[in-house]
Amino acid sequence: MLINKGLAFIALGSNLEIPVFQVQHAFDELEQLPGTQLIKRSSLYQSTPIGRLDQPDFINAVAQIKTELAPLDLLTALLTIEHKQGRLRESLNAPRTLDLDILLYDTLQYQDGELTIPHPRMTQRAFVLQPLIEIAPDCQIPGYGHIAPLLAACKDQKLLKING
Repeated sequence: MLINKGLAFIALGSNLEIPVFQVQHAFDELEQLPGTQLIKRSSLYQSTPIGRLDQPDFINAVAQIKTELAPLDLLTALLTIEHKQGRLRESLNAPRTLDLDILLYDTLQYQDGELTIPHPRMTQRAFVLQPLIEIAPDCQIPGYGHIAPLLAACKDQKLLKING
């Protein structure tokens, strides 16, 4: 998959080891990726866990980057950042120091065993859609359309803007 300077959106989340620090540090790490420029960063949002409820609240954000990395190379780079920040993958929906997900990469629709773009659950998560609409209000999600109606459908999910 050959890509030349793709525009991507990355979800950032943490609920362990000073989550605000973890997310802010991850923004810095994104800027250091080869051939990558951090274009925009959203405010930080506090959200309650979904799925596994017996864990601390999350701090979430979204970054917009321009990158020369192909999607699978970008995924590898994001997993490396997670690992450097102490991410352990003990069980599904477990608490974590850092979670980085590729939400969108240009208008690409892609799926294999490692990566699905657009992210398969992004359209159901206020903690992704709210920071995304903040930095990209005209965002269109391939296969789903404009972001605003998707966010409206998540209005029952508790989300608190904590900065910005």
